[in-house]
Amino acid sequence: MGRGWRWLRYLGRIRILIFLLGIVVIFLILARQRWEFLLGILIFIVALLGSVMLHELGHFLTAKRFGMKVTQFFVGFGKTLWSTFRGETEYGIKALPFGGFVKITGMTSIEDVDVADEPRSFRNQPGWQRIIVLAAGSFMHFVLAFVLLFLVAVGIGQAANSNQISSVATCVPANANALKSANPCTGHVAKSPAELAGLKPNDKIVSIAGRPTATWKELHKALAAQKAGVPVPMVVERDGRTIHLDVALAVIPGRSTPYLGVTPTVVYQPTGFVGGVSYAGNQFANTLTGSASAIAKLPAAIPDLFAKNRSTTAAGQVSSVYGVGQVTGDVVAAALPWQAKASVVLLLIASLNIFVGAFNLLPLLPLDGGHLAVVIFERIRAWFNRVRGRPDPGLVDIQRLVPLSLLVFALLVGLGTLLIAADILNPVHFPV
Repeated sequence: MGRGWRWLRYLGRIRILIFLLGIVVIFLILARQRWEFLLGILIFIVALLGSVMLHELGHFLTAKRFGMKVTQFFVGFGKTLWSTFRGETEYGIKALPFGGFVKITGMTSIEDVDVADEPRSFRNQPGWQRIIVLAAGSFMHFVLAFVLLFLVAVGIGQAANSNQISSVATCVPANANALKSANPCTGHVAKSPAELAGLKPNDKIVSIAGRPTATWKELHKALAAQKAGVPVPMVVERDGRTIHLDVALAVIPGRSTPYLGVTPTVVYQPTGFVGGVSYAGNQFANTLTGSASAIAKLPAAIPDLFAKNRSTTAAGQVSSVYGVGQVTGDVVAAALPWQAKASVVLLLIASLNIFVGAFNLLPLLPLDGGHLAVVIFERIRAWFNRVRGRPDPGLVDIQRLVPLSLLVFALLVGLGTLLIAADILNPVHFPV
């Protein structure tokens, strides 16, 4: 085996090495954070490592299914802490729990393989089988993401505003811009209609002017149909009792709908199996499109990674494993309902898996997509030669691609390091 290829085999774990760098940096900040944030970071790390192992499991299962010789399946890297043999495969745990790996015999044309093992080597199998084995890693990322999105829909549900009051505004903001500000009641402003009418948190608005308001959408439509300043009959349910009120809605300059001054309670409405599949499919497609867009914009985003206005540029749309870990910690530590926390965390993990799965399919060695491109090129070249009555030229000489692979590896590690540095020194803060 050539020296360059021995290096390339280790460089082929590029995704693990970048993840490792991010995780190490995350650990450096743990001592200064409260326990909720630490729990979020821990959840993210476990999910990240689980995703990586699931990726390797995809390669492992498909290689085994096609009769290829798989000699190792390990969790982690470095020194072996424990291992055992089951048949011809060694299963074990390494000292550094930062991913894992599967070793399949004869992955390339220049790997030294025992003559007895050659018939079962990866390189000796039909092209379609090799393609499936190589694509299985990303496929597992996609399956995990789809399952998580499905669980969000059927287990937690989608957030929707209800007719139950979460909070009551104390004032009528001076204008529409003030209404959107963090402190809408700054200055001398009148009391809100809801405050004057005696509405309270947890009240349910049953009807307005005789129009049923079982949902927030119906409530908003009923308010839009009223005239400001004119008392409007309202039926409210409070602690199981029905209360009849008269409320005179207010006018806010720049706002078309008369103002009541209440904030709705967010409820989560789980869906059925069909709805869950539909939701997961739509979310998956949107995230995949967004991932492709983020990858395409990555070169243009680099100059703005350390800009003051990063969040308003393309650089605000890309993040490292460190940045995603930070967001996960922030979400778990935020004052949100458990459904909101669980939904956001699961969506983050699903999005990460979709991005990693798509990125890993890029036709660049040492990524799986690069190996896929090599196999596809071999089969196309074999087909052309067969049409012309020529013999199959066989496998591509990977040794000639080692320098290019080393360059890609260096670029990816450099990009990963740059993104982590940007997320530490110039983070993008997302509202949670």
